[in-house]
Amino acid sequence: MTFNVFMTGLLAATAVALPQPHWTRDAESNVEARSSGGGVQIVNNMDTNVYLWSTDNNPGSMQTISSGGGDYSEKWATNSDGGGISIKMSTTESEDSVLQFEYTQDGSTIYWDMSSIDLDSTSDFVKSGFNVQPSDSSCTSVSCAAGDANCKEAYQKPDDVNTNSCSLDAGFTLTLG
Repeated sequence: MTFNVFMTGLLAATAVALPQPHWTRDAESNVEARSSGGGVQIVNNMDTNVYLWSTDNNPGSMQTISSGGGDYSEKWATNSDGGGISIKMSTTESEDSVLQFEYTQDGSTIYWDMSSIDLDSTSDFVKSGFNVQPSDSSCTSVSCAAGDANCKEAYQKPDDVNTNSCSLDAGFTLTLG
């Protein structure tokens, strides 16, 4: 994985005409990544950079998704303790106000949701809106319109019921803005 990150950086530095940087999850010792199957791609169409942490029982390293089309991809992974993963996104380098894409594997199923529980209502994510589109048309999509601070398709409170399920082989595109 370190080699892939090095090569991505080297290519981006030497080829000015390449598209926006593409980040992938940094493999941690307590996370097992799938070698095939689905995952999530996050595309930042907002006018501001997005800072991202993919966390399991420990916070992951911060990644930066460039404004205007930068992206980040992650194959489905599991916690060594069997718990889920939370991809926390912020428009600052702080985890104080975050939008979260959360997922957990169980057999051949991926359970996932969007959470705005820890997101300020004045956030750029609320102002710009966001949506999640699965590659499998039988799976549920999520769409939160620009300005909707109480989007019913994302968790607003811990006792909301907004968990979705899909085949583990499905891919998802989360578009910000």
